[in-house]
Amino acid sequence: MARRASGGTSGTGVKRARRPEVRLPALEPYGGGELEPDGDYDGVEFRAADLAGQDGAGARFMDCALTECALDGTALTRARVLDSVLTGVRGVGTDLADATLRDVELVDARLGGTQLHGAVLERVLIRGGKIDFLNLRQARLRDVVFQSCVLVEPDFGGARLERVEFVDCTLKAADLTAATLTDVDLRDAAELGIAAGVDRLSGAVISAAQLLDLAPVLAGQLGIRVEG
Repeated sequence: MARRASGGTSGTGVKRARRPEVRLPALEPYGGGELEPDGDYDGVEFRAADLAGQDGAGARFMDCALTECALDGTALTRARVLDSVLTGVRGVGTDLADATLRDVELVDARLGGTQLHGAVLERVLIRGGKIDFLNLRQARLRDVVFQSCVLVEPDFGGARLERVEFVDCTLKAADLTAATLTDVDLRDAAELGIAAGVDRLSGAVISAAQLLDLAPVLAGQLGIRVEG
């Protein structure tokens, strides 16, 4: 079971995210076969499993490890992933809409077009890897850390972010339209690019250098003409 990491407050008063500390028990190797909708997987190790195109909608993964698994087009809508570690997973079009991820570590993933709209993420660490076109519209993120990863055109439209940190993370053309941010720390992002919704940065903390980088976007949002 994961041990809950304690939170804290940074020097600027922003509340820090509580990170998961997942301690997996002895695991049973996955026996193969197809994932089952509403299946129950407890203490299972999925290693180099090809789960592409399979239907695990509504399934529960508790104390599991998924290592180097293929998730192309895998249907995991409404799935619950709890106290688990996913390492080196890869796939395009993985569907986790309305899923719950709690006390989860996602390490060195290579994903594209992952659907997490309407999902709930709580105490989640996403470290390393690259995720293109991540759909987090209307999702709820609490105590989530993006660390040393690359996010290309992530969509946070209408999402609620609370105690979320971007640490050495490259953020390219993020969409924050209608998002709500509370205690979101962007200061340590390696690159901060916002394509839409810059007006939703209230509730976030950024560095002085990032403010200068965002000045043209802010000026455009406010209708300010900059000449000379």
